[in-house]
Amino acid sequence: MTTLIDDVRSWRHDLAGCLHACMATLLEHRGVAPLETLGAAWRFRHLPGDIRREEYFYPCAAGESLLGALAPYHPVRSVWHSPADAAEGWAQVRAEVEAGRPVAVAVDNFELPFRPAYRDVHSNHMVVVHGFDEDAGTVHVLDAIPPHFHGDITLQQLAASRDSGNAAVHDRDMFFTDVHIGNRWLSVELDANPEDFPAFDRSHIRDVVERNLRGYHEPVRGDGYAGLDGLTAFFADMGKRLAAGETVRDELFVVAGAALANTAVHADWLALAGRTLDHPGLTEQGRAVERIAHHWSAIRIMAALTQSEGLGAARFTRRAHTLLKDLEQVLAGLAHEGAEL
Repeated sequence: MTTLIDDVRSWRHDLAGCLHACMATLLEHRGVAPLETLGAAWRFRHLPGDIRREEYFYPCAAGESLLGALAPYHPVRSVWHSPADAAEGWAQVRAEVEAGRPVAVAVDNFELPFRPAYRDVHSNHMVVVHGFDEDAGTVHVLDAIPPHFHGDITLQQLAASRDSGNAAVHDRDMFFTDVHIGNRWLSVELDANPEDFPAFDRSHIRDVVERNLRGYHEPVRGDGYAGLDGLTAFFADMGKRLAAGETVRDELFVVAGAALANTAVHADWLALAGRTLDHPGLTEQGRAVERIAHHWSAIRIMAALTQSEGLGAARFTRRAHTLLKDLEQVLAGLAHEGAEL
């Protein structure tokens, strides 16, 4: 039996990872505009103790789904499925694909022949599966992350990557290892028809800008770090822990990665909003938000340097201060543009 779901397209942002890529592909297949949905919310949130060692990490509050955290302004959510073993894992994915529903599956890059890390580095990654050929023993996989792959691999290769223990075996196995992949797969659920989603118009764009500003400026509630004050406190705590010789590499790297992706995709959302409304001020703010994303890129690189003591607390604090200063200016600019909408 051969099944291939058509109209499954690659979606990629240079500063985002496999989570945004896979969610965008699955949303678009359901008739939902990816950038309008995934790029709307812009915020900082970190919940200590919620550092999951996976490339598709994104901070989720209790009871919140991964996609729901990414796109809280739209009626979308995701559901993780945790089969008992590899056989059940493939049976579940096969049934979804046969029913015309592509899915995202967790995989170990070490077992995937199209990944640069093949047989070299373990890493907890995510790809889309949308076809299979039982006679040939192959599955059709989409991975939008460079070097980009959209084609067939053997079912055995996919099974090995999905059932991997993902163990760290040398010092290059960093950040996203030592957690069993567990044959998990993720589905996208819509709580409304796509035509009933918020229209990408002036009212909606103004509402999004206002909600994002409130998120950065309102007092932090509950545990963890949130908003501008929370980010300031997080950077201060990281600097203190670095100065004390504490290992912060993994936490800082993972947190910065989520913030980087969120910020970069929102910058594109603002650019789209500016073009849609013929509002150059929003487009300009999109470029300013993109600058914040590049600050996050630097923070993430710095995190990797802490393991070899290539990053001191003073250097980190200077970079964090620059990010915060630019962020305050961006928030002021967005408040001005929001008032003009």
